[in-house]
Amino acid sequence: MAQNTNESAESTQVSQEELSALLKVRREKLEKLQAEGKDPFKIVKYPVDTHSSDILENYDSYEGKDVVIAGRLMAKRVMGKASFCNVQDRNGKIQAYVSKNDVGEESYADFKKYDIGDIIGIKGFVFKTKMGEISVHAHEVVLLSKSLQILPEKFHGLKDQELRYRQRYVDLIVNPEVKDVFLKRSAIIKEIRNILDEKGFLEVETPVLQTIPGGAAARPFITHHNALDIDMYCRIALELPLKRLIVGGFERVYEIGRVFRNEGIDLRHNPEFTLMELYQAYTDYHGMMDITEELFREVAKRVNGTTKLTYGGHDIDLGEKFNRMTMVDAVKKFAGVDFDEIKDTEEARKIAREKGVEFEERHAKGDILNLFFEEFVEKNIVEPTFIMDYPVEVSPLTKRKPDKPEYTERFELFIVGREYGNAYSELNDPIDQRIRFDHQAKMREMGDDEANLIDEDFMTALEYGMAPTGGLGIGIDRMVMLLTGQVSVRDVILFPTLKSAGK
Repeated sequence: MAQNTNESAESTQVSQEELSALLKVRREKLEKLQAEGKDPFKIVKYPVDTHSSDILENYDSYEGKDVVIAGRLMAKRVMGKASFCNVQDRNGKIQAYVSKNDVGEESYADFKKYDIGDIIGIKGFVFKTKMGEISVHAHEVVLLSKSLQILPEKFHGLKDQELRYRQRYVDLIVNPEVKDVFLKRSAIIKEIRNILDEKGFLEVETPVLQTIPGGAAARPFITHHNALDIDMYCRIALELPLKRLIVGGFERVYEIGRVFRNEGIDLRHNPEFTLMELYQAYTDYHGMMDITEELFREVAKRVNGTTKLTYGGHDIDLGEKFNRMTMVDAVKKFAGVDFDEIKDTEEARKIAREKGVEFEERHAKGDILNLFFEEFVEKNIVEPTFIMDYPVEVSPLTKRKPDKPEYTERFELFIVGREYGNAYSELNDPIDQRIRFDHQAKMREMGDDEANLIDEDFMTALEYGMAPTGGLGIGIDRMVMLLTGQVSVRDVILFPTLKSAGK
């Protein structure tokens, strides 16, 4: 449907001078309405009882029925004494037929002056036009909010990628595909909750502001609490408070919440992101593999209607059993180096130099194994794969493997070269945990500003006794990226972190 001629300038690129003139016209229209006692901003509510999808999906039930709809005017075609327009509400768009004979001469004259982007309310009955299009035949049209800015035409007027993120409200209005992604994001989180609730997990909330940032290797954001006169940190993970709850007797707990890491920004990283962590007593990392696999499979099925998807040019079926491979085997396969045959750190460093893998003086054999994995393996994993048995040096909160104590019962899930989940058999030995934290403190002294700090209260909690426990963390944003086919994390976060405008 074409826009009416007095809106055509708004659907093409215009000069700044022309834009200023158009904006001025809109304000003048508002002033005239206010002078006539028709100020739309004085309307406080409107009795909406139906949405576009209700009508379009159930026409037989709505044919001839009176309805009240409201939404944004997205297109208008004036034809003398009658007009057509498209109204966009939360569920989509629907056409309306507006006639001077039905709404009255004064109301019709006002309607003809409405601008694209205005929010209007319509009362009328449902019918089909001669062309067979489901529509609402209006007998009342009301201006509910005046738009003083000019919408770009669909997506063509919003090409600047950063502007899309900065003005997400415009992006959502003119690009239905963007809105669909965030509707699906909400559905994904809802289904995660449903599945965990079905399994007897209790959803809890833990503090965002913490006196010690723990549970992950990351740089925190620092703030200051004026009343207490202490520095505090935005949490970098959910782990340590949730494990305190396991100590307290909650056997299955989870939280979905924002965490904050003062690090770089790229296609996969945003400084604040949504994390789901769960902890289950009396199970281990194998139990966590089972629940991870089920979560990805069931959420895909419930939200997308299928376990099959295409991502990064690869066809993936989450319905197939996920692969399982140790980190040592993965490095042996893709880098040709068997770390089980490497005697010590010096030999590992020698091989790293030969292979061109950069490392720091503080890195031990296990750290170098992890560097080999990041360099040679990650990018080559396509099918859903659990990489298991991480070295103890990079897993300070994880139980050691009883038969190979230099490794831990930890896995990460990789799909198409990206990590989606991290899980452990949680370390519940307070003596070993103290040793690990002391090692982390030494790493911090040697320049590792991402090393864990010692949380003495958490140590006290462990000393009271924590049951054998499995823990899992899943990055919600990356999961949404996978299930919606998005390349950038900014496309699944409504308001991603951006530099200040103009900088």
